Amino acid sequence: MSNKKTYFITGGGTGGHIYPAVAVADALLKEEDTEQIFYIGNPNNLEASIVKDKNYKFLPVISSGMPRKLNFTLIKWAFQMFGAWIKCIFYINKYKPDAIFGTGGYVSAPALLAGVVTNTPFVMHDCDANPGLVTRELSPFAKSVSIAFEIAKNKLKNSNCYVNGNPIREKFKTLTKLQAKEALGLSDKLTLCIMGGSQGAKTINESAVKIIKDLSQKLDIQVIFQTGKRNFDTVRSEIEKIYPEYKEDQNLIIQPYFDDMVTVLKACDIAISRAGSLSISELCASNVATIFIPYPYAAQDHQRKNAKYMVENGAGLYLENSDTTPEKLFDMINSLVQDKTRMESIQNAASKMAKFDGVQNIIKQIKSAIVETKN
Repeated sequence: MSNKKTYFITGGGTGGHIYPAVAVADALLKEEDTEQIFYIGNPNNLEASIVKDKNYKFLPVISSGMPRKLNFTLIKWAFQMFGAWIKCIFYINKYKPDAIFGTGGYVSAPALLAGVVTNTPFVMHDCDANPGLVTRELSPFAKSVSIAFEIAKNKLKNSNCYVNGNPIREKFKTLTKLQAKEALGLSDKLTLCIMGGSQGAKTINESAVKIIKDLSQKLDIQVIFQTGKRNFDTVRSEIEKIYPEYKEDQNLIIQPYFDDMVTVLKACDIAISRAGSLSISELCASNVATIFIPYPYAAQDHQRKNAKYMVENGAGLYLENSDTTPEKLFDMINSLVQDKTRMESIQNAASKMAKFDGVQNIIKQIKSAIVETKN
């Protein structure tokens, strides 16, 4: 009888759910006792395009976030989720996974619920200080739960909670700041990253556009600006009005999206960012002093909670979305550029919060869940 293991990995919708799932799947693939890995996700979401180049099979389910209003849309959603759940039970019966790993969010719900009814052990990971609805509701059925923040323990009904930080990609451990800057064609001088996630952030972009010339010419710092794909043309035309020669400026790299965000973050000394949990983990692993501008409409206001947690630990600065102006943003960046001791203090505090062993710890949890079930 073979001791080789089959795993289901599930999580999708946003990078915060997908990249931790992929990091664990990639590491499991390298384990000697792994037979095969299947990734359950929505074929219309980002996870489908990320997983297509991986050495594991994608199993599609159609699922979406729960509507907040009691109307026909909610009934339609309930039927959709029921169909996704039945499909996941079919997948479990067909491929017989030894365990399921899910990163929360609506995409993972059908597979984890199928795990409950088929008695397939599962481990969950939640990336936020305030765990999401799926994690809160399904954690009592999980063999164990991995969390990014210590304070999330109080919100979950599972005694086997482990604080692992977020599973991050291997390259964060190995790439140096100098190597990252060289890879991007930058010099060794101070570098700022402006980003609002893969979709971009309108408020951040609008302020950044107005100060980008001064950041380069007055402060003489390098700026990597990820605008988001849908905002790129607008940002570019606005910069051209203020700074027509920007394309010749060696200090500036402006792109809609970077496929290799590991190199971008590792190249930076300062960042302006939203406060999604995965972004925070990757910024900490990159030794960056970050000005957090939380997205004000995030579910359960988790971005504000994440950002405030970082500030309380001296590992970042905080700016409300509604208070963000070009002048304020420039002043905050300038305060770090002029006060290297303060900048380095924030970088060091962030670096201390980085957890590089999250992936391996989660793999131990998954394997322990299998052993526990068989015994």
